[in-house]
Amino acid sequence: MTNNEKAQVIDALRKKYELYELLGQLKLSRSSYYYAINHRHNGDKYGDLREKVIDIFNESNAAYGYRRIHAEIRKTYGKVSEKIIRCIMRDEKLKVICVRMRRYSSYEGEITPAVPNLVDRNFHAEAPNQLIVTDITEFHIPSGKEYLSPAIDCFDGMPVAWTIGRSPTAELTNTMLDSVISQLKPWERPIIHSDRGSHYRWPDWIKKIEEAGLTRSMSKKGCCADNSACEGFFGHLKTEMFYGRQWDDVSLEEFIKKVKKYIIWYREKRIKETLGYMSPIEYRRSKGLIGL
Repeated sequence: MTNNEKAQVIDALRKKYELYELLGQLKLSRSSYYYAINHRHNGDKYGDLREKVIDIFNESNAAYGYRRIHAEIRKTYGKVSEKIIRCIMRDEKLKVICVRMRRYSSYEGEITPAVPNLVDRNFHAEAPNQLIVTDITEFHIPSGKEYLSPAIDCFDGMPVAWTIGRSPTAELTNTMLDSVISQLKPWERPIIHSDRGSHYRWPDWIKKIEEAGLTRSMSKKGCCADNSACEGFFGHLKTEMFYGRQWDDVSLEEFIKKVKKYIIWYREKRIKETLGYMSPIEYRRSKGLIGL
């Protein structure tokens, strides 16, 4: 219990027990008790801030911890102590949901020869559309299964394209690749890095890559660290919008809308410490790469 909650219990029992007995049982100091009482009587001086913290937490779908909320608060409130944000989150029981993810594998053997791993775990890019990573992940809910195929730009972690379907087909990945290619400027020829899944070894995928003048790169077999930039995106997505949620009464159509809504939020509003607590879109605007 918080000190405020302990003080409320003490107030309810003071007619029956001595104050020192209640303080001892609840392990609350006398000064902390009177501070909580005065705080309650004088009103909440952090009332407006508390509402803002709750709003940011809810808008993030319970994904933001105190550091990201603190960064968002500073944009509008100016200098605020991280300790205050932590206290408010503790009082309001705002806890980030953390669940371990299970990885989907699309490996079906050596369909066509693998290409070298040109990235070698160096996922740094100096500009957009230099290095793009991709993979497929599976969502299993009571209504059925859905598969997501995104393209993540390593410049800022932005999902630049994605497709969602009920089966992990070549069409799923090829449509995503078509979307990536359609966004490239004539001089842009990024590396497209993936795992060794069958989707990236089928003739259609290879043909699209070659016709667009792009370069293929592949992870080592069974080595998810070789594609950690894409795995990291999946980790955020599943932790922040999928795991720990109730999906019993959600149709596949509704679920797809929620995934799309999260990806758009991730692009436009989800702040990243590595981007100076800006979202990918905000970061690109700050660099003059896109219009205001």
